This record gives sequence, C-alpha cells and structure tokens, in this order.
Amino acid sequence: MPSKPSEATVRPGRTRRSPNERRAEIAEAARRVAISEGPAAVTLRAVAAEAGVAPALVAHYTPSMDAVVAEAFTAIVADEMRDIEGIVAGFDDPVARMHLLLATLLDGSRDDVTLVWVQAWGLARNEALADQVRAQMDAWIAFLEAEVRRGVACGAFSLDDPGAVARQMLGMIDGLNAHALVRWGASAERRALMGTAVEAMLGLDRGVLG
Repeated sequence: MPSKPSEATVRPGRTRRSPNERRAEIAEAARRVAISEGPAAVTLRAVAAEAGVAPALVAHYTPSMDAVVAEAFTAIVADEMRDIEGIVAGFDDPVARMHLLLATLLDGSRDDVTLVWVQAWGLARNEALADQVRAQMDAWIAFLEAEVRRGVACGAFSLDDPGAVARQMLGMIDGLNAHALVRWGASAERRALMGTAVEAMLGLDRGVLG
C-alpha cells in the first residue's frame, strides 16, 4: 500500500480568482515593476514574472501592454500627488506650504517617481501613456496654481498670472529632479536655485523659501 504523502509535500489547491481580482493583481504587479525599474521595463514577461503567473494569463486579462504601462504610470504619479497634498495640508500659511512643497519634491527621496516620469516622456509613442502623462501634468499644474492662488488671495504672494507661474514651477521641478537622476549638481544647490527663482516669481523676499 503506498505511503501517505507527508504534510510538507502536499500542495494546496490553487485559489481561483475572479476576472476583476486577476486584473487587479496584474495591475499591481505592473505598478511594482514600473516603480522599481521604470515604465520601459513593464513588459508582458516582466509583469507575468512579478505576478507569478504565465505570460498568456496576463495577455488574456489585459487589452494591451500599452494600456498596462499607462495604468501603472497613472497609479504611481497619482499616489505621489495624494502624498504631497497630504504633506502640505497640515499648514495654513501659504509661504510655509510652498516651502514644504518645494523641499519635499526636491529632497531626492522620490527619484524612483522621477524615473517613472522621465521614461514616460520618452515612451510618447504609446498614445495611451501619452494621454495619461498629459492628464497628470495638467493635474500638477492645477495643484500648483491652487497653491499660488491661495497665497495671492491672502496677500502673501504678489503676481499677475498664477497659471503661468505654475507652469514655470512644474518645468523647473521636473528639470531639476531629472538632473538629480544623473547626480548633476548638489541637492542643496538645486533646492537653492529653485527657491530663489520661485521667490522672484511670487514676489517674496530673497531667502524666504531657502
């Protein structure tokens, strides 16, 4: 009579997931690949390996890898936006909020998200991704413009075009963080440069954001 297999050799049956659960699992795996290696690394095989499933299963549950990449990008940058909003929400003073906003975005702790942005711009032939990049850039402009308008409304900032200032700020933040990826210049120098420029744009005294 054959011996009964030991408990250590018995494998539990696979848990059957619903289509929505499987899609969520794949989306989360793609997000993990994108945040660790960049959107360019989000391939069918990489996502399947991260999720621990066969590539055919990923292909079955996703409309296209372009859409998977776009969704991963959106999840990552939207999380960052919510994080930044939460950080500044505890302060009422517009100058303090702006100081904290710039310090947080330029402190070097978000290089993984910067890589996601930089690679996403380079993958612009993926139209689904390009659509999401434009949407998320618009969201950042709206966020920054709201912060500028908050300061204008209470007399802390003095300027004529909050929208233009927000666009200029976003361009500088993106550029300086991209420089940080290749360690061009010191972190303190980048923060000082940004602070000086924003002080001038907001009509603040020199050094207030330093």
